[in-house]
Amino acid sequence: MSNTPGRSMSSTPITTTTTTQVNLHELSEITTKSHSFKQNPNRKQPPNRRYKPSRQLISDELKYIQSKLNSNSNSNSNSNSNSNSNLKKFDINTPTYNSIMSPPSLKPSMKYCDITGLPTNYKCPSNQLRFYNLEIYQEIIKNMPAGLDQEYLQLRGANVILK
Repeated sequence: MSNTPGRSMSSTPITTTTTTQVNLHELSEITTKSHSFKQNPNRKQPPNRRYKPSRQLISDELKYIQSKLNSNSNSNSNSNSNSNSNLKKFDINTPTYNSIMSPPSLKPSMKYCDITGLPTNYKCPSNQLRFYNLEIYQEIIKNMPAGLDQEYLQLRGANVILK
């Protein structure tokens, strides 16, 4: 048997005009929808901005505190209490963004190589530069001209300033 374009392999003839019309009709229904096929029209839209900057958090917190103080002063208008005592009571009793004070972390800070930026445990005894491995120490730090080590330390904020 030869595969010619006009012949079909089966004995039953296929009517191509009806199937193509149905397929075109289905395709036109799909493509003419009012929304994209990837977008659900009932989907809730995400907010434009997820996080507020710290400046906005602080200003919102101050507005919240002032609104609480105003409501307290309106309810206590008959008593002789001033707003400063209300503010002190409010700050002591309720934690706010401004009033939460935490101690320094007990976890030691990470130390990074001054040359590569990789985490390290090694420090040069002569100029206090941190290095990642022996290769960096031998190739770069030992052959470093005077004064260049202070520039690397200045980037880290550990430079020595002589007066």
